[in-house]
Amino acid sequence: MTEQALPSGMVRATGTSGPHEGYMPGFGNDFETEALPGALPQGQNSPQKCEYGLYAEQLSGTAFTAPRGQNERTWCYRIRPSVKHVGRFTKIDVPYWKSAPNVDPDVISLGQYRWNPVPHSDEPLTWVTGMRTMTTAGDVNTQVGMASHIYLVTQSMEDEYFFSADSELLVVPQEGRLRFCTELGIIDLEPKEIAILPRGLVYRVEVLEGPARGFVCENYGQKFDLPGRGPIGANCLANPRDFKCPVAAFEDRDAKSRVVIKWCGQFHETFIGHSPLDVVAWHGNYCAYKYDLRTYSPVGAILFDHPDPSIFTVLTAPSGQEGTANIDFVLFRERWMVAEHTFRPPWYHKNIMSELMGNIYGIYDAKPQGFMPGGTSLHNMMLPHGPDRNAFEHASNEPMEPAFQGNTMQFMFETRFPQHLTEFAAKEAPLQDDYIDCWDSIEKKFDGKPGTK
Repeated sequence: MTEQALPSGMVRATGTSGPHEGYMPGFGNDFETEALPGALPQGQNSPQKCEYGLYAEQLSGTAFTAPRGQNERTWCYRIRPSVKHVGRFTKIDVPYWKSAPNVDPDVISLGQYRWNPVPHSDEPLTWVTGMRTMTTAGDVNTQVGMASHIYLVTQSMEDEYFFSADSELLVVPQEGRLRFCTELGIIDLEPKEIAILPRGLVYRVEVLEGPARGFVCENYGQKFDLPGRGPIGANCLANPRDFKCPVAAFEDRDAKSRVVIKWCGQFHETFIGHSPLDVVAWHGNYCAYKYDLRTYSPVGAILFDHPDPSIFTVLTAPSGQEGTANIDFVLFRERWMVAEHTFRPPWYHKNIMSELMGNIYGIYDAKPQGFMPGGTSLHNMMLPHGPDRNAFEHASNEPMEPAFQGNTMQFMFETRFPQHLTEFAAKEAPLQDDYIDCWDSIEKKFDGKPGTK
């Protein structure tokens, strides 16, 4: 492999080409990559002396004794061990980034809510200062549940780095382009893609095209995995080969640097004299990914009835209860609607799960009016919801012909826990006060006469 200089000042391994340039394909693979030839030891993990004077260090994403199929760890060969990347910690205030439990007695979380896109600010905002928490669920201290956020980023992090000891982050861009310079490599991210940033991974976020806005699911529990396909079989939904893991990249730069750490819902800073992004080579299966949502292959009803939304699951974070997720990440993208004598949009329902939706672009078929790109909605556990009147009337009378559902990409963060609104979501974010009224005009059609449809 050869070296390649990047605008961020990092040195990245090359050797991949075509659609995988700068990335390695596969989900859950055991990868190996080096930015300098011979930096990766062969035949053992921790030699007495590493090439280039590097230090061997393991990053563990699971307990050492986790079952083999679930065990995740990565061996890093770095310029300095991580103990040199932290010093004394000082608590800092990051006022808009909240963690569960965060139950505000003055906020009513019981209800059906929808928000317009959170507007950009004239204030310079980085990845950390631009995070706006909308909901929290579970408990960050016991490592169950999640939080949902909107990010607003206008400014790159300069000699500043971040990692979360609490959670992995699922990033869903809606506007603008970001670069995540991580310890294990570089991920460039744009709308219609997602990124998964594992717990404990250090990174810096740069703005490639701004302002940037998007959604984040902060997962406190077991990490995201591909769902079991069951009777669907071996193909469709999200295919492992479409996930891309970055090749090794490092920077050897001496400069005063600030490292911000999120730990048990609190934020701390520490200062060091160099960049912590100094992993020259690594191998393992605990790493960051990106995924192009346009490669998701939806599966649906081809004769009658609308399937459960779980059929559109991209990633799932399991709980201790089989079949009930800590979080499901669900995608509603372009697809053909072909079901016969069927009400095709999602039906009316109440659900044990709490559903937070975001609109990446286009029109959502169950709410064609008012759900704007960049907007968010929340239907909390056991609260009824479903199509508005116009969507119901259209779907009840449309011709039963194949129809392409185009110009649409929405997602859902679904969790088994109730989602509590933050003060920001309740009082500062652009809440649509009249959203609950979208069902007011639904008519009573019952007349007690047989044969009436």
